[in-house]
Amino acid sequence: MTELIAGVDEVGRGSLAGPVIAAAVILKNKIEGLDDSKKLSKTKREQLNQKIIENSFFAYGSASVEEIDDINILQASLLAMKRAILNLPIRPNKVLVDGTHKPEIDILVETIIGGDSLIAEISAASIIAKVYRDDLMMKQDVIYPNYGFGQHKGYGTQVHIENIRTHGSCLIHRKSFKGTS
Repeated sequence: MTELIAGVDEVGRGSLAGPVIAAAVILKNKIEGLDDSKKLSKTKREQLNQKIIENSFFAYGSASVEEIDDINILQASLLAMKRAILNLPIRPNKVLVDGTHKPEIDILVETIIGGDSLIAEISAASIIAKVYRDDLMMKQDVIYPNYGFGQHKGYGTQVHIENIRTHGSCLIHRKSFKGTS
């Protein structure tokens, strides 16, 4: 029996706004150039995103702003990861997760610190989760033009914090984040 390994990573955990998004990826073929999404240019991420989608089984999971505020960002990240794994079209034998925390699921799960730079499946998950969430935040920029979501994707840049001070928070801001007062 072939061992099916899924890599899992999340994006948006440190953001002030928007959901946390996780992706789970089982690679069908080797893909050159995979790395932690934060180390890649936007163009390279988008190119690799297409290759990953064409050469893997993949799924996304998310946790909403309301869930983040209700259960905290760590638990929401784990929930998004669990949802991504459960959304896969095939069941993996093993799941490799970037970081030190793992979702509760009835599959063997191993955590790997720095896994998004070390393990191809986790790198792939990192890339498609980031592209997916960045696209989502670009759409939010159209709905909430006063915040600059298209530039900072909801993260706590100086410009974003100033926009919150000027305009107040909007519906996609996390109420549980305490860093802008």
